[in-house]
Amino acid sequence: MSVLKFRTNINCKNCLRAVTPFLDDDSRIKRWEVNLDDPQKILTLEGEEITGNEVINILSKAGYKAQFLG
Repeated sequence: MSVLKFRTNINCKNCLRAVTPFLDDDSRIKRWEVNLDDPQKILTLEGEEITGNEVINILSKAGYKAQFLG
């Protein structure tokens, strides 16, 4: 299992509600969280066989932007 981090524009609880179905529906994503207290709104994601670009595409479908940090 790998841990991926992203800078996002997910900045409030309503944003979290909007992205939750998109992230929860992908079986490769095992756990995720967004630190709303961090100015960069860091999404930390644990998953199997998922790339940074795939996560960025999932968030894009939900209407949000992300930058892969590693």
